[in-house]
Amino acid sequence: MTETDKEIVFSKAIKAGKRIYYVDVRKNKKDDMFLAITESKKVVSGEGNSPVVNFEKHKIFLYKEDFEKFLCGLQEAIKFIDDNNQQNNNILPENNEENNSTDFKIDIDF
Repeated sequence: MTETDKEIVFSKAIKAGKRIYYVDVRKNKKDDMFLAITESKKVVSGEGNSPVVNFEKHKIFLYKEDFEKFLCGLQEAIKFIDDNNQQNNNILPENNEENNSTDFKIDIDF
């Protein structure tokens, strides 16, 4: 196990089409925990018999003092998208529990 493996204390992979999102809980040298969120996207270049496969990765680090502000902003952005999709499509959501909630909730305890 390498040093970078030791600092990951929890990991969740979320497969979404051609992308995979990794949500890792890591510890820094002071044993403070933070989130590392990585988007990995498969990119195929070249043609014919020898295509080259690479993975584009984008990473953000989110520290626990910023969790509440980040979640509020994320919930607001998701609600904005949901509201605009409903207006643009003139589709009324069905009257069920799953569609009535526009809140995005994550419960993180440290």
